[in-house]
Amino acid sequence: MFLVPTYLATSPIHGLGVFTPVAIAAGTVVWDLNPDIDWAITPTELEAFPEPFRTRIRHYSYLNVDGVYMFCGDNGKFMNHDNDPNCYEDDTRTIAARDIAAGEELSCDYRAFEHAPWVHQLK
Repeated sequence: MFLVPTYLATSPIHGLGVFTPVAIAAGTVVWDLNPDIDWAITPTELEAFPEPFRTRIRHYSYLNVDGVYMFCGDNGKFMNHDNDPNCYEDDTRTIAARDIAAGEELSCDYRAFEHAPWVHQLK
């Protein structure tokens, strides 16, 4: 769940992205896994869902190291990958890697937490 204010807007990285209306200092925890908001879905549970819901969940979730799909219940599902992101992952948290300006898109490196095979294609 985001711990800082965010909004969605057209992203120069890809489609929609998550932006912040406020300046964020380096080292600030911007997102933290919250089981009350963020949904953990096993592959068996996912396969029980009808289409197109199943495809949408796969698209907007990440596969964690335990093989569970994590579906962010807030704008987190719209955070885009960047090879030089302004945020980094630390266990269940996302932290500002540097000062982030108001109006800037928040980005992360999917390779830090996504365990699906396609992530190895990112450059």
